[in-house]
Amino acid sequence: MTAADYVRLVLLAAIWGGAFPFMRVAAPELGAVVTAELRVLIGGLALLVWLRLCGEGIDARRHWRFYLLIGVAGIALPFTLYAYAATLAPASLLSILNATAPMFGLAWSSAFGDERVTLRRAAGLALGLAGVAIIASPGGLDAGPQVLLASAAALAACCAYGVVGVLMKRFSSGATPRAMAAGNQLAAALALMPLALVLLPAAPPTALVIGNMLALGLLASGVAFLLYFRLMADVGATKALAVTYLIPLFGVLWGWLFLGESLPASAFAGGALILAGTVLVTSK
Repeated sequence: MTAADYVRLVLLAAIWGGAFPFMRVAAPELGAVVTAELRVLIGGLALLVWLRLCGEGIDARRHWRFYLLIGVAGIALPFTLYAYAATLAPASLLSILNATAPMFGLAWSSAFGDERVTLRRAAGLALGLAGVAIIASPGGLDAGPQVLLASAAALAACCAYGVVGVLMKRFSSGATPRAMAAGNQLAAALALMPLALVLLPAAPPTALVIGNMLALGLLASGVAFLLYFRLMADVGATKALAVTYLIPLFGVLWGWLFLGESLPASAFAGGALILAGTVLVTSK
């Protein structure tokens, strides 16, 4: 990896780590569904404009079924679940739980015969489960019903992220990665729109919420996807996955810096186990 690759990796982690504070500000006022809808709509439209400027398109007529499948299962569902979790729990906690996504990916791939669970990877899954158990333990995080519900929603979102690899392998339509980044989000926006229109907030959002929503859409669902696909093209998917290890660090940092959040030592201990498990799961 070159110096520029490392810069892109850190910048990507900083942006995706920032998605959790953005949601933490926007979701309580807008609601989970509207937050998810605006995120994918803003991000998808921004990427579509960028593709047009580059002389590319998404070929929706050919790939719309694939976009809809991945858009609903891998974007609309997990984004809504995370937005809901952000109405209940600290952004820092959600960024730590996000590191379980590769573990769910391995579990899904193994269930469908695409990956083999080695002893090393099984140990990683065990460490990840232990980390989640420590975070959700009654003595660890002032774990009232809200925090437990938010943790369950975040883990369900990671489970949805994990199945995307299986779906893409079986139903890939030949669309380019950049076209998928835009097409999947626009499909997710269309799927969420009817429900979002019914669940519009009663009061107009504040300037702070609008700013965070724009950052969530343009940065976390726009610029971040471009950085991620550029990394995958330059250094490969395995090295690009290293961003998973850095996201919790930035999520906790931004949560503390901008929202005044603090987590108990047990949450960091659980997070360390989850990160260690992620390293084992993603290693060959």
